[in-house]
Amino acid sequence: MIKYVLYPIVLLLIFTIISCEGKRERASENVVSIEGDEANRTVSFYSYAEIPEYPDAMLEMYSPLGNQNFNTNKIPFEFNIKNYPFAEGGRGFQLKMSINGNDPVGYNMPMFQKELNQGTYRAVAYLVNEEGIALREFGNYVDRDFTVMGSKPFPVSNDPFIIINLPENNQSFEEGEEVIVDYLILDGNPVEDNFEIIIKFNQYEHRTQEVIPLRVDDLPAGDYDLEIRLVRSDDKDMDGVFTSTRKRIRIN
Repeated sequence: MIKYVLYPIVLLLIFTIISCEGKRERASENVVSIEGDEANRTVSFYSYAEIPEYPDAMLEMYSPLGNQNFNTNKIPFEFNIKNYPFAEGGRGFQLKMSINGNDPVGYNMPMFQKELNQGTYRAVAYLVNEEGIALREFGNYVDRDFTVMGSKPFPVSNDPFIIINLPENNQSFEEGEEVIVDYLILDGNPVEDNFEIIIKFNQYEHRTQEVIPLRVDDLPAGDYDLEIRLVRSDDKDMDGVFTSTRKRIRIN
């Protein structure tokens, strides 16, 4: 008789444990509203406590070399990947690369070629986890400036710069769906170098010094300009190359 009573209790305990393990606690949250909004709508910017994945993974770029000039528009890209389960045709795109701040493109091979017009370019390549979130430990990413057909190099700057991994430009979401803003800051540390990251969806603004995936909940239906920019301690925008970026998204 007793064992028949215990079975549902044990099942309930197992379900409770699984539910608790599957639930992620928000490490920080900022609830934003717009002054004068009669509907009194609020948007939540929040993040989870992130555990570094593959902290020893190393991404090395053999081509292009730093500030290399190519006299052809066919540019070879060659990488070496260590301490990371990279395999051609593996679990989705594991290596992503953004050129001049544009949407990143995913690759499943460490060597490939791209055709580029005459110009000046900055390539940022990085590894991602199974969710497509950028790995952000030192060595998980690499950047390289180069020119094509004798174009003038970027001006020398000590400012950090930013790229967006997620969302993609013109990406659509259903109302109530979580929007992930995943970005990398290179050549700088917000806390050590005393600058902030401003993230705006139209009038909804969030300021942070954290470089971790940001989640956004409860955006009302509509079209949004996602703007991310780096500002100094005096609240002035940094003026280096790629210190700000924009995307368009839609909430259906």
